[in-house]
Amino acid sequence: MASMTMIQALNSALDNMMERDPNVLTFGEDVGYFGGVFKVTEHLQKKYGAKRCFDAPINENGIAGVAIGMAAYGLRPVIEIQFADYMYPAYDQLVSEAARLRYRSAGDFTAPLTVRMPYGGGIRGGQTHSQSPEALFTHVAGLKTVIPSTPYDAKGLLISCIEEDDPVIFMEPKRIYNGPFDGFHDRQVSPWSKHAASEVPEGYYKIPLGKANIVREGEAVTVLAYGTMVHVALAAAEEAGIDAEVIDLRTLVPVDNETIEASISKTGRCVIVHEATRTSGYGAELSAMIQERCFYKLEAPIQRVTGYDTPYPHSLEWEYFPTPPRIIKAMRRVMEA
Repeated sequence: MASMTMIQALNSALDNMMERDPNVLTFGEDVGYFGGVFKVTEHLQKKYGAKRCFDAPINENGIAGVAIGMAAYGLRPVIEIQFADYMYPAYDQLVSEAARLRYRSAGDFTAPLTVRMPYGGGIRGGQTHSQSPEALFTHVAGLKTVIPSTPYDAKGLLISCIEEDDPVIFMEPKRIYNGPFDGFHDRQVSPWSKHAASEVPEGYYKIPLGKANIVREGEAVTVLAYGTMVHVALAAAEEAGIDAEVIDLRTLVPVDNETIEASISKTGRCVIVHEATRTSGYGAELSAMIQERCFYKLEAPIQRVTGYDTPYPHSLEWEYFPTPPRIIKAMRRVMEA
């Protein structure tokens, strides 16, 4: 089995699906000859031709609109929004058209469209290359939202997304494209080749949407995270010496309520971690769901560790970015309650 970075695993997923299904194609800014700004689509144009892997103008609205039309007529496009920060011009197309097509047409049309977009901070990208807009999509009925945290998951989940008959937002945590960053920015980052989840089958396999992964079992507190924050939460649990159960949600919509409920019924405590701003972030939805389903099992108020309600700051990135010390503080707060 090959060891892959997340970039290589995503490339392998696209390669597998383009080989299996002639209706799968990919396009976006610099996706063709250049192979994408992060090289996720490298070599695909050479292998499958410029009709199935091609560059688009700098027009996110147009990229999404063209993909919706293709999907409605039987193709399975995978489009790349170069950074999630640039998806706002395409938002109207995704919300008003892609998400509603099945309902609007009473099932006569669907939109089997996958929207890939690198997201998140920790790369010194400043305000316009570091945002985490997942809550904008999880609020929209008709869209699924998926975020992997390892190369193995990235490939299996992306294949599942491409085979979905409805639109899926696939967000890639770019801080962990090349290694499982643990949030300690002043320490050396390990490459994926030293992590078990970098072992990725070269052929076809799927990971079902809506199924979370318990990445660390524990009895004292449940930590819910996704994307880069999974690795930061794991580092926090080790650093604090707290018997935390860390759950990688993998899919935000549909979310795996059963796994969350079972864990919190066991621990009685919960910390939610995400990079996005706090107010109306996805953690608020998780918190409400836990209150509804687990209230009588809770031993302490739920804690959220998030970005702050400001634009993403360039010069104060490590104050904004949820780091192990902030998560440890929240864990100890729920343990002391």
